[in-house]
Amino acid sequence: MNTDFYLKKAETDDHLRQIADLAEIIWNEHFTPIIGKKQVDYMIEKFQSYPALKEQIADGYEYYQIFDKDEFCGYTGIHPGEDNRLFLSKLYIKKECRGRHLASLAFSFLKDICQKRGYSAIWLTCNKQNKSTLNVYRHLGFETIDTQEADIGDGFIMDDYIMEYTIV
Repeated sequence: MNTDFYLKKAETDDHLRQIADLAEIIWNEHFTPIIGKKQVDYMIEKFQSYPALKEQIADGYEYYQIFDKDEFCGYTGIHPGEDNRLFLSKLYIKKECRGRHLASLAFSFLKDICQKRGYSAIWLTCNKQNKSTLNVYRHLGFETIDTQEADIGDGFIMDDYIMEYTIV
């Protein structure tokens, strides 16, 4: 078990800028082969940029930075959803930190939040072609409950699985 792992709530503009900067790196590296550079650029600006994160915080989202020792390795974004479920909007680990079980540790943190707040499940969307991430979510115990094609503007579509983890 990694005892040097911790999450820190993003509470300042500097924290959000750090997340946005890391998001740009992760998205360009990971998603360009899946959805292409134009859609990556569009989605970074629309969902992962500093102004987008600020707007999401104002709409009730919470962001947490993921650290291993003092290294900023990733981030997660959550939103209390309808039906007593927590929406896991974002969980990203930079490439050089993958394989350290940080996603599993972050997921344990999120399950604790659910138990403290009385949520019955965690749900998320994941691109159907994002095979490695789908495998991680399945390993964590998520099940595919539906699919969706969401028009996100500028002619781009998100073609996703909707996955859910039931809190026991």
